[in-house]
Amino acid sequence: MLKELRIDGAQRDDHDGGPPKWLWGVVAGAAVLALACGAAWWFITASKPVAVETTTVRANGQGARSDAVLQATGYVTARRMATVSAQITGTLTEVLIDEGFKVRKGQVLARLDDTGLKAARAAAEAQVRSAQASQGQVRAQLAQAQADARRQAELAATGMTTRQNHEQTATAVKTYAAQLEASQRQVEAAQAQLKQAQVNFDYATVRAPFDGVVTARAAQVGEIISPLSAGGGFTRTGVGTIVDMDSLEVNVDVNEAYIAQVKADMPCEAVLDAYPDWRIPAHVVAVIPSADRGKATVKVRVAMDQKDERVVPDMGVRVSFLAAKPRAEAKPLPGVLLPPEAVVERDGGQVVFVVSDGRAEQRSVKLGADVGKVKLAIEGVKAGETVVLSPPAELKQGSTIASKE
Repeated sequence: MLKELRIDGAQRDDHDGGPPKWLWGVVAGAAVLALACGAAWWFITASKPVAVETTTVRANGQGARSDAVLQATGYVTARRMATVSAQITGTLTEVLIDEGFKVRKGQVLARLDDTGLKAARAAAEAQVRSAQASQGQVRAQLAQAQADARRQAELAATGMTTRQNHEQTATAVKTYAAQLEASQRQVEAAQAQLKQAQVNFDYATVRAPFDGVVTARAAQVGEIISPLSAGGGFTRTGVGTIVDMDSLEVNVDVNEAYIAQVKADMPCEAVLDAYPDWRIPAHVVAVIPSADRGKATVKVRVAMDQKDERVVPDMGVRVSFLAAKPRAEAKPLPGVLLPPEAVVERDGGQVVFVVSDGRAEQRSVKLGADVGKVKLAIEGVKAGETVVLSPPAELKQGSTIASKE
C-alpha cells in the first residue's frame, strides 16, 4: 500500500515544471477559434454586395472628336410628315398601303365606298343634259322668231302687213333671246353641280400628298374614316402616316450654359446610335429662340448633309459641334469615352472600377483631353467594358457588385 502512494516522475514534472498540458490545449483551441471567426468576418464583409450604377464605355471612334466644341444628344425628326385622311366620311373598301411602302405624289392609298357619290354624279350629269336640251329648244325657237321678224320687216316695207304683226315678231325675238340666256345660266349651274359631284366622288379616293415612305397604317378595310374625330372611338381619322425622308433632320437639346457657342451654319458631325461607326457630316440650321425651363436647354436644328435610307425618324443621335469643318482624312484619337463620375481618386491616382464576373476590378487610367463633357481614357479601359458610376468609398478591389434597379 505504501508503494501505491508513491508519485512517479512524469506526474511530478507536471506539477513542478509549469502549467498542466490541458491548459495548453485550451489556449490552442481558443486561438484557432479566433482565427476562424476573423476569417468568417472577413469573408462576410468582403462578399457583401455593393449596390452601384454602371455604364458601358465606347471607343472614341464612335462619335466623339478631339476638336469638338461641345456635344449634345437628340433624335432624328421629319420636317414634312402627314397623317393622310379622306375629306369626307365613308367606309373603307380598299387599303393599298402598309408600313415601309414607298409612295409617289398622287398615288392611290385607299378607296371609300362611292356608291352614293357615283349616283349623285350620275344625277348631276343628267341635269346637265336636261339643261342643254332645254337650251337647244329655246335656241331653235329663237331662230324661228328671228326668221319671222325678217319676213315681217320685208312685208312692212311694202305695206303688205300691219305694224302690229311686225312688232309682235320683234317682241318674240327678244323673248326667246332672254329665254336662251336663262337656259345658258341653267346649263352653267348644272355643270357646276356636276363638278361638285365629281369633286365629292374624287374624295372617295385617298391619294399621297407628296413623295415619301409609309411609317404607319392606321385603318383597315371595313372601318369608317372621317376628317373629324367622332365620339366612342369607332371612327378613324386617318388611313396612314407618310414621311418625306428628304426632310429628315436632327433636333438636339443644348444646355443653355453652352448655347452661346452654337451658331447658324456651324459644322457638325452626327453619329447614330444604331450605326456608331458612321460619321455623317452636318451643319446647324437654326437655334430655336425658346428655352425649356424644366431642362434648362435650348433646341437646335441640325441638317444632315448626306441622305441615306438607313436614317429613319426617332433614331437616337449624338452631335459633335465642331470649331471648323473636318477634313476627310481626319481620324479620331485612340481611347474610350468615360463619364466624369466614373473616375475617382484612390491612393493618389485616378482609377476606375471595371465590373468583371460580378466583382469590382480597380484599374489606374491615363486620361487625355476632355471631349466635350466626357473624359477620354487613353489607357486602362477597353471599349465595351462596364464601369461603375460614382464608386462609393466602401468599394474595393474584388468587391461584389449589385447593380441598382
